[in-house]
Amino acid sequence: MNTRNIVVMGVAGCGKSSVGKMLAEALGASFIEGDSFHPQENIERMRAGIPLDDASRAGWLAALAEQLSAARTSGHATVLACSALKRRYRDALRGGDPELRFVHLQGEAELIAARMRERSGHFMPESLLASQFADLEPPEMDERAIAVDIGAPPPAMLRCILSTLD
Repeated sequence: MNTRNIVVMGVAGCGKSSVGKMLAEALGASFIEGDSFHPQENIERMRAGIPLDDASRAGWLAALAEQLSAARTSGHATVLACSALKRRYRDALRGGDPELRFVHLQGEAELIAARMRERSGHFMPESLLASQFADLEPPEMDERAIAVDIGAPPPAMLRCILSTLD
């Protein structure tokens, strides 16, 4: 494994953290939970059902880009779970590592909503899922992202990711 950093991205509830942890373990990489870098104000907004806007995400993305930059400098690969919904957000993350790769977890809103109803202890309410899909700009070809269907079992998703990484 080279020292490439990878972002596992997608809308809330798609499995970024679970898949990201599995991927990090498989690659011998560190795992960063992007949600843990949100300022308390952002968490309270989301908990109240208020979607984040570009301005409220800017500092969060800058902090995550710093983490990616530090990982790149240290030479140790890192897997980051981060929504990275818009291209400009992914560009901000690439500011920390220009060779950053993305794994886009894709699925139907109904499946993701059902998964969100089953999880407990997370600040993101199901009511914000529509705003997540509204903001989503799927990665374009030049971004060299890997698209993975979340309808597959997690081990199959991991195999797909590992077989596609170059």
